[in-house]
This record gives sequence, structure tokens and C-alpha cells, in this order.
Amino acid sequence: QIFSLPPPPSTMTKFTGSLVGMGNPLLDISADVGQDILDKYDVKVDNAILAEDKHLPIYKELVDNYSPQYIAGGATQNSIRVAQWIMTANGKPGQTAYFGCVGNDSFGKQLEDCAAADGVCVHYMKDESTPTGTCAVLVKDGERCLIANLAAANNFKPSHLETDESKAIYESASLYYIAGFFLTVSVDSLKIIAEHSIANNKTFCLNLSAPFIIDFFADQVATALEYADFVFCNESEAEAYGKKHELGDDLKEIALKIAASPKKNEAKKRYVIFTQGSSSTIVAHDGKVEEYKVVPLPKEELVDTNGAGDAFVGGFLAGLLAEKSVGDSVELGHEAARFIIQQSGTTLTKPCELKL
Repeated sequence: QIFSLPPPPSTMTKFTGSLVGMGNPLLDISADVGQDILDKYDVKVDNAILAEDKHLPIYKELVDNYSPQYIAGGATQNSIRVAQWIMTANGKPGQTAYFGCVGNDSFGKQLEDCAAADGVCVHYMKDESTPTGTCAVLVKDGERCLIANLAAANNFKPSHLETDESKAIYESASLYYIAGFFLTVSVDSLKIIAEHSIANNKTFCLNLSAPFIIDFFADQVATALEYADFVFCNESEAEAYGKKHELGDDLKEIALKIAASPKKNEAKKRYVIFTQGSSSTIVAHDGKVEEYKVVPLPKEELVDTNGAGDAFVGGFLAGLLAEKSVGDSVELGHEAARFIIQQSGTTLTKPCELKL
């Protein structure tokens, strides 16, 4: 009699959730700095850039001189973590998964542990030869500047999505979210997820993420935009898009024009959502624009704005998955952002009081 051994236990229980994100997993190295550091590295608050050679010393400088906080980051991963934090508090654990590329190192392990603690199923591609990506978060008077050194995050490959494990994850979901930052890494990977979304009449969401993405990766943005059922960005990105594509400077008009631009799945009309910090959020859809007021936070309660836009998206996506209206989902996004700007970065250690 020959006894066959049972198959080895899977490293991961089968994912049966509804939301999948893909992006650049980065460990935020966050510190309060003075104007001198912003000037030294030629950067401005309320901006996000990719590190050039001149910026590379900043990571060591923060570690050596500023006692920084290390916080799990990466725009898409932040949004997915916030969405899961809200859903877990409302009796819906295990609803989210995330793809990205990290190094085989302690920072990568820290990112994985943090996402897992927030209830997100991470399925990272591991790059043995490149360190995990980092992002310098320079906080001055509550406003933030981001300098990202993608490192391993830049090496995500479509082949990672071709494994049985990856397919099982993204085929289970009904809602997909990818921030524009990923457009510098692998448009082919985005297209695999986006094509699956269209073929199955699912919902695909895109964030324009930063002015430099709009200015220098316009072709990649145009490719991704055709798949997008929901497009998010903030006012500075909206202005950059309007300028780049000669759509004027009226944000409502820009939103309407993006909403009406070519779309692969014509069965769903595109929603375009512009956040404007403490000013009203603009929503354009099917030729109409609505505005949703933000309840401003007293200045003394603001810790930093890092992650505010990501948290807005996380709240919004949790609302969509709970089959809330777009307007109610915007309100949930506002509440999530309001919570996050009272923390340092996207830190979710406090209990969630947001109701779905």
C-alpha cells in the first residue's frame, strides 16, 4: 500500500474578498522638518516626486538627525488598508488584497506585517536583489512633501499576476483600485487587471496621484483612463491635467471633460472626483457636477496631511462596496480623511468609529 502525502498547506488561505489594489509598497520615513531642509533638497510642500540623485542623501539625513517615524506607506496600499479598517469595524474582515513588489529585507517584512495587522491580504512579488522602496515624508506645519525612492517597487512584473495564486485573488474581487504612481512601473500589469475588470463588467478605479505623473507620463495616463469607471485626484493634479490638455482652469469643467473622455466600458458612465483639502469635493458624472462640503478640522487638531487623499479613497471604496450612493461614499471618504489627518501618516492603530 502506497500512502501519498497530503499536499503542503497553502501559504495563504483562499482569498474571497471584493477589493484588490496594486501599486508601489513603500515604507514612509516621516519627520517634522524646517524650511531649510525643503530648500536644501529643492522641494515644496503639497507635492510628491520621484527621488533624483540629488535627493538620495535625504533618507540617511532623516534617520541620522530627525528621529523619524517608520510608517507603512505607498498610496494604493494606504487606501486599501483604510478601506479594510472600516470594513473590519463593520463586520466585514478579509475583504481586501494588494499586489506590489518589495525587497527580501526587514523593511519589506515591516510593510507585510503592518498590512496584515490591518487585515489586508498582501501578495507581494519579492525582488531578491533590490531593497524595499522608501518614501521621505517631510512634514512642515502639518503639510507634507513626499520624495519616493521606488527601488524594488519599480520592478513589479506582469508575470506575478499570471500565477494561480494571483489569479485567484483578482478574479474573486469586484472592485479594483490603482494609483497613478504605478503607471511609472508597469502599465502592462495595470492592463491585465483592467481588461479582466471590463470583461466581467466589474469596477476599475484610478487616481491621477501627482502633477508629475500627468505631465511626464501622459501616454500611460491616457491608456489607464480609458479603463477607469472612477477617477480620483486632488485640486493640484486637476489643475495640472487641465493645463496639460488645454481644458482651461475651471475645475468643474475639467472634471466634466475627463468624465466624458473615451471609455472602453461604455455601459458605465465615468465618475470623476476631485478633492480639494478642506474645500468642497467635486463629483462629475454624465454631464452633471455636484459639490460636497467638507467639515473643516480645527488647525490645532491637524497632525499632518500625509495620507489624506489615500484615506478619502479608502473610505469611498468601502462605501461603494457597502452599496452606498456615490454621495454617501464621498461623505465616508471625508470622514476617513478627517481621521487620518489627526494621525502621523496612515496609522490605523485607533479603533474605527465610521459606520457603513
